[in-house]
Amino acid sequence: MSRVTIADVARAAEVSTATVSNALNGTGRVSEATRARVRAVAGALDYGPAGSGGRTLGLAVTAHGDSAWDFASVPYFAQAICAATVAAHRRGYALMAMPAGPAEHMWRTLPAAGVVVLDSPTGDPVVRVLRARGLPLVFDGRPGDLRARETWVDNDHEAMTRRVLEHLAGQGAERIALIAGPTQEYYSRASASAYRRWCARAGVRPCVVPFDEDDSTGRGLDALLTGEFRPDAVFGLYDPCGRQVLAAAARCGLSVPEDLMVVCGSEDPAYGCADPPVSTVSLAPEQAGTAAVDALVSLVEDPPHTPPPVVIGTRLVVRSSSMRRSRRQAS
Repeated sequence: MSRVTIADVARAAEVSTATVSNALNGTGRVSEATRARVRAVAGALDYGPAGSGGRTLGLAVTAHGDSAWDFASVPYFAQAICAATVAAHRRGYALMAMPAGPAEHMWRTLPAAGVVVLDSPTGDPVVRVLRARGLPLVFDGRPGDLRARETWVDNDHEAMTRRVLEHLAGQGAERIALIAGPTQEYYSRASASAYRRWCARAGVRPCVVPFDEDDSTGRGLDALLTGEFRPDAVFGLYDPCGRQVLAAAARCGLSVPEDLMVVCGSEDPAYGCADPPVSTVSLAPEQAGTAAVDALVSLVEDPPHTPPPVVIGTRLVVRSSSMRRSRRQAS
């Protein structure tokens, strides 16, 4: 038996598909009588976009595969999930954020109309299960391949990386190291590729250091900061990188920003109160979460139409940790 579509509900209720969407989402200018009739017809037809999912959407963070980790405590994911939840509720849907780890079996039976997938790695087993179920997907972060009823939202990571590197070079940096990976999500790969191209054009030696999320005090960076090719600036792609570099610089007797400038990707406002305040790059998680849910609802409610990918801007917040020349000029 074929799935009941929004067009079927519209025909039965003798209204447009837009009116059905507004009536079910609680949006638009729809009279209460029409809204009640549409909902009654939808219920009688057992209308639930994408079959058993009804009006529930799923959200998964799958960057680390089967590793169980508390992604909701990371500021980027926390803000993206909050914005996605608000967007889903505004459209009349519930949103379930699933735990990370070996939860592939959950995705085989999860009653979801569609799923937002954040930081999906190549060969993602969760995506494989969801595709086998025929669910529409929206990726936050560009996937390796894109199929029917799938789209993505993401930042221009190459432009973001160039902007940070040009900022640091403009402040006098000559040896900039990048903390990236070892995960293979698009964010890390695109940023590292842009970094290497920038180094080649600038005629400088690239230095890519793997990120170690378990090294809270940055001891793995001590050798880098005391070695023969010690950098005079570090750009870390992940939220803990700024704290790791500051701790390592203090142990190694380096002053920030005079000896070492620091920029990291983070949404954590605590960096503005650090000593010194750390420059950060924001990937606009609120915009990403909202855009991902809006695109997913479009895929669910209008299956023939696939919305185009969305590229979201980034923001470099310059603070004392990367303002070496400004300090000298002011003194």
